[in-house]
Amino acid sequence: MPASPIYTTHAIRKLETLVPGGLMERAGAAAAEFARGLCGDTAKAVLVVAGPGNNGGDAFEVAAHLKRWFFRVSVVFSGQRDPLPKDARAALGKWEATGGILLDAIPPDERFDLAVDGLFGTGLKRPLAGTHAAIVETLNALGVPILSLDIPSGINADTGAVMGQAVRASHTITFIAHKPGLLTLDGPDHCGELKLDTLGLDPVRLLEPEGTLLDADVLKTAIAPRPRNFHKGKAGSVAVLGGAAGMVGAALIAGRAALKCGAGRVYLGLMTPRPPYVDYAQPELMLRKPAGVLEKGLVDVLVAGTGMGKSDSARKLLRAALASPVTIVLDADALNLIAAHRILASALGKRTGATLMTPHPAEAARLLGETTREVQADRVAAARAIAKRYRSLVVLKGNGSVIATPDGKFWINPSGNPGMASAGMGDALSGMIAALCAQGADPLQALLAGTYLHGAAADALVAAGGGPLGITASEVIDSARALINKTR
Repeated sequence: MPASPIYTTHAIRKLETLVPGGLMERAGAAAAEFARGLCGDTAKAVLVVAGPGNNGGDAFEVAAHLKRWFFRVSVVFSGQRDPLPKDARAALGKWEATGGILLDAIPPDERFDLAVDGLFGTGLKRPLAGTHAAIVETLNALGVPILSLDIPSGINADTGAVMGQAVRASHTITFIAHKPGLLTLDGPDHCGELKLDTLGLDPVRLLEPEGTLLDADVLKTAIAPRPRNFHKGKAGSVAVLGGAAGMVGAALIAGRAALKCGAGRVYLGLMTPRPPYVDYAQPELMLRKPAGVLEKGLVDVLVAGTGMGKSDSARKLLRAALASPVTIVLDADALNLIAAHRILASALGKRTGATLMTPHPAEAARLLGETTREVQADRVAAARAIAKRYRSLVVLKGNGSVIATPDGKFWINPSGNPGMASAGMGDALSGMIAALCAQGADPLQALLAGTYLHGAAADALVAAGGGPLGITASEVIDSARALINKTR
């Protein structure tokens, strides 16, 4: 497994208690070095905004270092001296020992080359308002690079939600370990380029991580090289159940993704009243009647829901699919039907084979009986709740997709880009995951690797100048095939 741990605010606080001390000094020194690198070695004007807590202490440490390095530093302090935590008061003393003074507001007519945001860190509990919201608004309007300390002020460290107002940083240096809010929902849009500095700690040795950040290494664990003595039977078989009238393309995309990502055989059980005899664009796909792909022993992995619709026949076919002992990937209307029919949810809970669910936020909300807003308010909690309720492996799609298991473990995926906001992307993901399962990957490994692969394939298209606007699911499938072969 990739070894970049993620901790919530509560766990970070616990980690800090396990360290003898000096963390603020280390954080300040690390951030100051990063700031100096952003500015270059010439003396430049830096604005430092310090808040009323420990994040403000980090900011004072940064300011003191930069002033000693002959930067022109202005410090705005938005709190009171006496209520400051002990270490933050000591850091303020260091700033004043350099001859530094405190300003009440950001100077309106002064030009800065860099701003350092040390207003609020991971401990923020209320939406920013009043003076603090005004400071954030002014910071964002300066038109200069902004370095946020630990997390952009105004972003919830556990959920990534904007709390009233939030700094839009060009760079963020976070300390000790990653926090969920930097990696999902609005966090990535506000933190800019993200740098992790562990401050010399090995957090995993101190405290078991709650989550993990995926990286490209996950592909190596799920995609094994093939021996020369190999045949299609060893690559496994996938079936796709879906493609009702007007939605045949969804099933075709899932099938093509499974085929091009390495499955040995791919069957399509199309539910449209007049299914074609062949997919002329991909004639290797084997088209059958819907019930035909549920034949016992035919396939290793079943994808259900892509373009399935919500008719009575769809419900009956899904119930039959859930009774199958094979690994099943549930997407789209399969998820909507399960959310709407208790008998299907009950059948899902009795499955003996592995179940993988791939909801987007609206589908997740239906599965939980909540609103989409509630799901998005805490994406990690929502993914965990679905995994536990439905005894399934889950990926909650979106910015920073969250993968969760029934025992509460979670992963966040950093790959992907806004170009993926187009039709068919979810269908392609389901096919990719199924292909990895069919080739022998453990279901969890297939879900993790398939999610990362899906986003990385889209990122490769952007890097090659083919996006983000106008990226199609079919292009992502071809890009994923190239990445798989490169990984092998």
